[in-house]
Amino acid sequence: MSPMPAPMPAPLSVPLSVREPLPVVLAGARGHGRSHLLNIHRLERLGLVRLAGVCELRPLDAAELDGLGEPAQSDDFEALLAATGARIAVLSTPIQTHTDMTLAAARHGADILLEKPPAPSYAEFRRMADGVAAAGRACQIGFQSLGSHAVPAVRALIADGAIGEVRGVGAAGAWVRDEAYFRRAPWAGRRRLDGLDVVDGALTNPLAHAVATALALAGTTRAEDVTGIETELFHAHAIESDDTSAVRVSTTAGLPVTVAATLCAERTGEPYVVVHGTRGRVTFWYREDRILLQRAGHGPEEIVYGRTDLLENLLAHVTDGTGLLVPPDATGAFMRVVEAVRTAPDPLPMDAAHWRTEPGEGAGGVERRVVTGVEALVDASAERLRLYSELGAPWTAPAPASVVVR
Repeated sequence: MSPMPAPMPAPLSVPLSVREPLPVVLAGARGHGRSHLLNIHRLERLGLVRLAGVCELRPLDAAELDGLGEPAQSDDFEALLAATGARIAVLSTPIQTHTDMTLAAARHGADILLEKPPAPSYAEFRRMADGVAAAGRACQIGFQSLGSHAVPAVRALIADGAIGEVRGVGAAGAWVRDEAYFRRAPWAGRRRLDGLDVVDGALTNPLAHAVATALALAGTTRAEDVTGIETELFHAHAIESDDTSAVRVSTTAGLPVTVAATLCAERTGEPYVVVHGTRGRVTFWYREDRILLQRAGHGPEEIVYGRTDLLENLLAHVTDGTGLLVPPDATGAFMRVVEAVRTAPDPLPMDAAHWRTEPGEGAGGVERRVVTGVEALVDASAERLRLYSELGAPWTAPAPASVVVR
């Protein structure tokens, strides 16, 4: 048996074929979009890109653009694309806008980095993916965890038989979000808005990386790899979508993949994915790029890997033909989960006996809701590959119906 794979070397900072910085337009530069703004600034300093335009309802001020010059600004995305001749579009906009904005960028000849989730429904996802392909453009889906070098390392361990035969994959995410989080935008905490699907929720948005990463480690990335999905969706907060939920995906390989998530934890923990084998396990803390290998006859081995930035990977793809790390079809299985959540019965409200209020994390007297014992249930789900109802969670009766894909 070969030893644990060593960390992969970091990619070259500047692809050799880059001669001029590529013009980039960023749509959505506040909130999470600010992380993209800072990353574009980093890549500008490397000479890879220049920020040509920013699409926001309210223009960024000089402080927000510190160090980024004076890019064109407009709330008209297509006009901005045309005026700037953007080669790259980075989209960090509301979920329900993703498909139309991605297709607009493709029509204008831009390649796209699209924030997750890629679309609010499987039909919209297919319209987006097929349209981008027809336009001959590239689209990278923003699952940063799939840029981790730990992902291929874990796959190599599995293929090498380091943990024996894989029995299943479980993921757990326990985070804290207060009432302000669900009021940060009109679409937050919503399943639908103005007649359009949004499908915000613990599994499909904040902890979507847990779902996508678990599916990737199980070798279940394409839509056709999924044979069935069971969902359990609940909310403690006064919202429309789920803040405490679980899903179990059945796969063509015969492996169960479960994900338990909550935004109502006592305290925020690092989300993780566990690959269970007959002779050991691999635990992957995907935000830290850290894995722990535990196997029969060996001491525990821990290693931290590097990560390839997804926008940098997209630039390398555009300039040098480097393979995309997260093209749309590599998120088809994830989108099957989004579709199962979208078509499931509306999340059930938890009785107030099962949660309590605590002060929020920010100023202003904002509260949050904490579900009693939910962290232990999330961990138990990842350990036992079970849903909340099967673990005896008191707020699951009656258990929600399953959703069968095919």
